[in-house]
Amino acid sequence: MSRGKQRTFGDISPVAIVTGSAKRVGRTIAQHLASGGYRIAVHANHSVDEAKDFAEELKGQGTEANAFQADLSKEAEVKELIERVHWYFGRIDVLVNSASIFFPTPLSELNTEDVQSLFNINTFSVLNCCRWAGARMVEQETGGAIINIADWSIVRPCKDYSAYIASKGALPTLTRSLAIDLAALNPAIRVNAVLPGQVLLPPDASETKRQAAIDATLVKRLGDPEDVAQAVQFLIESPFVTGVCLPVDGGRTIFSGQFFDASVHERSD
Repeated sequence: MSRGKQRTFGDISPVAIVTGSAKRVGRTIAQHLASGGYRIAVHANHSVDEAKDFAEELKGQGTEANAFQADLSKEAEVKELIERVHWYFGRIDVLVNSASIFFPTPLSELNTEDVQSLFNINTFSVLNCCRWAGARMVEQETGGAIINIADWSIVRPCKDYSAYIASKGALPTLTRSLAIDLAALNPAIRVNAVLPGQVLLPPDASETKRQAAIDATLVKRLGDPEDVAQAVQFLIESPFVTGVCLPVDGGRTIFSGQFFDASVHERSD
């Protein structure tokens, strides 16, 4: 799938559902896929007006799109969401699990309710979306592609976010397991994950924080939601790639913050 090139199965354009796509990274992913010829199911829970506006914007660009509301923390609503999308478009070819919640959980303030909230959206909803969308993909000869959006910080955790990082840290294992389970039902179904680095800074981020984010990468630039969208596209397009967890972080997870100079170390024989 290249930008601007219509991709079809016969005369039918493929369908992508992107959870949490009313704004931020999910919206960028949905827009990117729409530009590549996908019909788009825009999902939101609270940001329903933004989802409807975005769907109308996509229609204005010539993309078939519709907005769908669901609370992904409730399994029954997840199942209903997948069924409504399938009924509306007639198929589901791509699922991108982008919906997520994020807030600090210092150990001194940790409570069960917060932990459950993070796992319900960041972990269990992903499993349920994959489960029900996968059931529809099994019925299709062409199968489908599932992309889970995890987080680079599961490799290098930061302080005070243990519950969030744990909820995202389950996704690589879940991705690999689902890749096996769904391929056993239909070998044309692939499941992969993207682990984004910092691709969005808070609107009030200082120049110091912005520069620190740049310095923490090997490529010495800020990430962008489009970087994530391009990785999603790659994983959708690549028929021989499954069970992969792809960091998209400018090298941040492997970079210690300083380059190692071997010349300053004596060789011992």
